[in-house]
Amino acid sequence: MEGVRILVGTAKGGFIITSDRSRRDWTVDGPHFGGWVVMHMNGSPMDPDRIYASQWTDWHGQVVQRSLDGGRSWEPMGNEFAYEGEVGTYRTFDGSPAPWEFKKVWHLLPSPHDQDTVYAGVEDASLFRSRDGGASWTELPGLRTHGSGEHWQPGAGGLCLHTILLDPENPQRIYVAISAAGAFRSDDGGASWEVATGGLESDFLPEPASPVGHCVHKMALHPSHPDTVFMQKHWDVCRSDDAGATWTEVSGNLPSDFGFPIAVHPHEPETLYVVPILSDTEHYPPEGKLRVYRSRTGGGEWEALTRGLPQDDFYHNILRDALAVDSLDPAGVYLGTTGGHLYASPDGGDQWQAVAEGLPRILSVEVQTVP
Repeated sequence: MEGVRILVGTAKGGFIITSDRSRRDWTVDGPHFGGWVVMHMNGSPMDPDRIYASQWTDWHGQVVQRSLDGGRSWEPMGNEFAYEGEVGTYRTFDGSPAPWEFKKVWHLLPSPHDQDTVYAGVEDASLFRSRDGGASWTELPGLRTHGSGEHWQPGAGGLCLHTILLDPENPQRIYVAISAAGAFRSDDGGASWEVATGGLESDFLPEPASPVGHCVHKMALHPSHPDTVFMQKHWDVCRSDDAGATWTEVSGNLPSDFGFPIAVHPHEPETLYVVPILSDTEHYPPEGKLRVYRSRTGGGEWEALTRGLPQDDFYHNILRDALAVDSLDPAGVYLGTTGGHLYASPDGGDQWQAVAEGLPRILSVEVQTVP
């Protein structure tokens, strides 16, 4: 029977959590790579049993692992992430220049077009690609060497490329988001890039409408409408209907327009989910109530989803990669918290249950539909 597999990256290992299609009873397997920080786990859309994991420690450094059997066994893959050509510099917090230096892999995205192709977004910000299932990695240097690169500046989490979106209809189109540089789009498979921030404003910048410097937290799109992209920014929820060329704010009636994750319903391209937190200094939900907000109008009008979620004294955060949706009907929605709680809704967010409690700090949540 068709079921789901949740891939959870945490500060102390990775967890694989499974259920059948009903999504009522769950089996927790892990931790995999216990003691390691698992930044991200993600499965191939072409082969659900092919899973990649990015893990690191200050002592051992970065390791990309791959499983070909749904997470039952793992093998370390290529871990050489070398910038091409002259490295150049970016700006540190105090404005002084610093050379690019590889630190870790934040995000892994297997291609929906080729089973052996997988992308990696790294810190310091750049995009890498493997065409051999993770055995070797090559930088797509056109992004890092973009004319704006010397003006990029790290966000609070570092200068990280944390979001990669692939157009399912056009293999040549790639979107990325970098904190704190902004959003970029390539229409030639990553060879060249355009800034995709028209219309964005960020009050913390010396020039609020500057093309670069926006702290984009996460982006999402629906496969059937790949020119429409949604964004959760450092203040403001936004949408673009022209592939990132121009953006409009759609925060509407949210109690706060600050947050980290954003996700789109798998069957309804105008239905999206965010999890507001209070502010850029108070990383917990308003009023201490964990509320997922859903819009069925592509933003602007939002409803709070609370049934089964804690509504008293909840002071944890939900990070940028910790919200996911499955492809079943009705769709499932999943979120993980920095307090180690994992919640699931089998009905598009109307009702929630705790799948796991007491996990380490949750960094990422991805979900697969499996046979």
